[in-house]
Amino acid sequence: MNTRTALVTGANRGLGLETCRQLARQGLRVILTSRREADGALAQESLAREGLTVESHPLDVANPSSITTLAQALGRKKVAIDVLVNNAGVFLHDFNVKALRQTLEINLSGPMRVTDGLLPLLSEGGSIVMVSSGLGALSGFPPAIRDRFLAPQLTRAELTGMMVELVNAVERGRHAKSGWPASAYNISKAALNALVRVLARELGPRARVNAVSPGWARTDMGGEGAPRSVEDGAASIVAAAMLDDGTTGGNYQDGKAIPW
Repeated sequence: MNTRTALVTGANRGLGLETCRQLARQGLRVILTSRREADGALAQESLAREGLTVESHPLDVANPSSITTLAQALGRKKVAIDVLVNNAGVFLHDFNVKALRQTLEINLSGPMRVTDGLLPLLSEGGSIVMVSSGLGALSGFPPAIRDRFLAPQLTRAELTGMMVELVNAVERGRHAKSGWPASAYNISKAALNALVRVLARELGPRARVNAVSPGWARTDMGGEGAPRSVEDGAASIVAAAMLDDGTTGGNYQDGKAIPW
């Protein structure tokens, strides 16, 4: 039998690294990617000391040429990706135009570009998982914004347009009047969830696309006071990645569907 292949972005530490560890333990061929090649090599070595073999490749999700380079390298090796985990992300505490743009570039545009760039390598019926967050829950947004995110026929162009409108509103200091939260991270994850629903429609049976909220875990981003372990958070990601019931366009935590 052919070994299934999983590729994980932002995988040199935290949830990404633990996701690689758990997928490798399940017998998958794992491709670990990280923005800095040296960081990926160190992560690869740490797993090797545990008897787990993974491949390491550099990937900057904010750099289109980096995505193209990775896709070409894997294509030359005839790699077929069965599971794509878009985990790379950033949490900036500031809320201003610069922080918002940077956060959206990595947390929203990054997964979109990676998915598009690696789609030719994705096996038929493959699984795409977007690592989201409970902080992107639409219960934290006013009805008018919530309805726009949940529009059944929302397109990529419309979603991108919403974010452009928001950046312009923040630049003019008018975002609060519309009810936008003053958190670039929360906004980016709500937008990422919307992208999941858009891609699920776009890709149809070609690929399954789902979001997962791993919960507040004790990572560098989450901090030591977080209530969930890295192992539990990654297990939630792996559970979503390994769903085999054909579900697409859903939102999951610990293997169970949760509201948007």
